[in-house]
This record gives sequence, structure tokens and C-alpha cells, in this order.
Amino acid sequence: MKNISLLGSTGSIGCNVLDVVRQFPGRFRIVGLAAGNNGALLREQIEAFNPQKVSIADAKLAGDLAQSLPPGWSDKIEVGTKGNISVATIPEADTVVSAIVGAAGLTPTLAAIEAGKNIALANKETLVMAGNLVMDAVKRCRVTMLPIDSEHNAIFQALEAGRREDVNKILLTASGGPFQNKSMRELWDVSPEQALAHPNWTMGKKISIDSATLMNKGLEVIEAKWLFDIEVEAIEVLIHPQSIVHSMVEYKDGSVISQMGIPDMRIPIAYALSYPERLRLKLPRLDLFNTHDLSFHRPDFERFPALKLAYQVCKRGGTLPAVLNAANEVAVDAFLNRKIRFPEIALTVAETVNRLPGEAALTIKSVLDADLAARMQAESIIEAYNINSKQRLGEEILSPDLPPGLKS
Repeated sequence: MKNISLLGSTGSIGCNVLDVVRQFPGRFRIVGLAAGNNGALLREQIEAFNPQKVSIADAKLAGDLAQSLPPGWSDKIEVGTKGNISVATIPEADTVVSAIVGAAGLTPTLAAIEAGKNIALANKETLVMAGNLVMDAVKRCRVTMLPIDSEHNAIFQALEAGRREDVNKILLTASGGPFQNKSMRELWDVSPEQALAHPNWTMGKKISIDSATLMNKGLEVIEAKWLFDIEVEAIEVLIHPQSIVHSMVEYKDGSVISQMGIPDMRIPIAYALSYPERLRLKLPRLDLFNTHDLSFHRPDFERFPALKLAYQVCKRGGTLPAVLNAANEVAVDAFLNRKIRFPEIALTVAETVNRLPGEAALTIKSVLDADLAARMQAESIIEAYNINSKQRLGEEILSPDLPPGLKS
């Protein structure tokens, strides 16, 4: 029996994790749940899985949750970041699923590692922000970190076909999101609803917007660098609209090993939880006879500059990836709230990175300080937008080259 603490239980990944657990009640037990603001869904999860400890975003939600549960539950409910850390480090847990969205996942994930917990990682921001510090902690604490993201889980599986020293490059596939056929001019008019309508995957709002801008793939490039200990120059992104090939590894002899399957997150989740065993999931099988042609093409860095920006930030390193991530979180939120237009997500991130030089990521404090500074800077940029500044930024970001501060 594997005891699991689940961070981000009410999100898309969290709900899929719990669906896998339901299918295998004799294999997995939920001992901790940490959620955001969805108290109603968390209450349902508590009733279904009876964890020993839970966490929710704030004190008011905690009070409401306690009132909706049987007597005695109030002592098991904790709040905010402190509560997330408490759930992540609960003694009974041997595996922590890190599925909190965004930068909020870093601190509890690192706390879980320091407490000796194995990590099933869906929170890519943990490695984007502090990859060197997190992977050092994984080695020092002698825990395992297995990826849940479909692309990184596919790479993990493909790497088992050969020796790490024989790897030539990693090929990360991307669906390309809903706007691959739109012109640069048309992108200025897309709505949040259009951006949220992913063609293949059912995901949360943040990751859906990131997929539409290709920032999600940029964050995955940075994550792959740290997770698989490979130089960013050896990571290539391919647009694969069908989302059947989830990623590939090319070896030095020319062999390319891929992992394929239907686009369903329960497959990589189950493998990360049961590794090295594979579970017989109650899911449709990939029908190759009825699968349409599989196509691949290079990403358009001009229409989707966020990916190119992420590559450059990864090369520069230090705290700049934390700056990139924080600015993107602010910009995505602004877009969802109709404060900025779709291309201005990348514009805001680029300008934030240009204004903050970054420094060596020597401590978690330095990373979190960079995160806070970037959020403040991004909010200031969004507030200051006017016709002239939009035109100036647009000329920089929409040109074939990167903004001046990011040119090699």
C-alpha cells in the first residue's frame, strides 16, 4: 500500500490522481489533501478518501469546511502555505504528488523532499524556478522524483530504452494549442474563452492559456533540462497537433524512441505512482488503425515568442527563470480578467525579464525574492500600458529577433 499526500487535489491533475486511486483501492491510500479555493469539491474528496490532514487556501474557507464536516474535523484542517507544507510532510506519506498550479508549489514540494518523501511531479514551476536547488535536494535526501507531465513522463519512459550517455537529444512534442492557424494580426483579437478551448486536452485555466501561447512548452524545456540533466541546446520542440506521440528521445545511433497513447493524463499519473509496474487502467486503447496521419512541424517563434523567450532565459539561468514564470503568471491572470490582450502576455513577460537582470540562484530566498520582484514589475507594466508603449513593445517582441535585453 502506497500512502499519498496530494497537493492540488481539486485541480485537473489532482482529480485525475484521485480517479486512478479509486481504480486501485488496494494499491494506494490518500493520507493528505491540499486544495485551493474549491471547498465544496475538497469536502467531497474528504468524504470519499478520509485523509488524516487537509489544507485549504484561507481561514474563512477552512471555517466553512469545518462546519460542513462531522465534529472533530476542525483540528485536521490547516491553511495556506503552512497548511500545504504540513500536508506535504505528513509522517504517514511516502509519496507526495505535487500538482499545485504555479509558483505556490515550490515551497511545499521542497519541504516534502527535505522530509524524505518521493515526489510525483506535475508542478513544473518547481524546477523552472529552482531547478538546481531542488535537484540537489533530491540527491542529498536520496528520494526519487518521477514526472507526471505527459511529455516528461514519455521522455522518462523512452530513456529506459538506452544509456543516458548515448542520448543525442530530447524531442518535446506540443499540440500547438488552438491558434496554430491564426495570423499574428488575428491573435490580438482572441478571447479568453477561445484560448481556453484546447483541442485535445482538458486542463485548468492557467495551463490552457500557457498551451495557447506555447509558454507551457517553454517551461517544460526548462523543467526537462533539470529533470534529465541535459543541456538546453539538446532539447527540441516539435508541434504535433494530434497529441498521440507524447515525446521522444533520439540516441546517437539515430534511433528515435517515442511513447504514444491517447491524450489522457491518467496514463502518466498511473505510471509515476506505480513505477516500475504498469497498471491495467480502465481507459480506451490507442487504435492505430483509426488514427489519422501523425504530423510534426517546427514552432513559429515569431507568432509565439514565449517559447523563444523561455529558451533564452534557460540559457542565462540564475533567477531569470523564476522571473519569467512569475511574470507569466501575472500576465495570464490579467488576460483571463480581460485587462490585456493575448499577445500582451508575452510582451509583459519579455519586458519584465528585460528590466530585471537576475542573479545567481544560490538560495530559495533569492528565488522567492526574484519571484516577488517580477510580480511587482509585471503588474506595473500592465498598469502602465498605453498606445505608445504597446506599439514600442510590439515592435520588439514581434520582430524575428528577441527583445534587446535577451539577444544572445
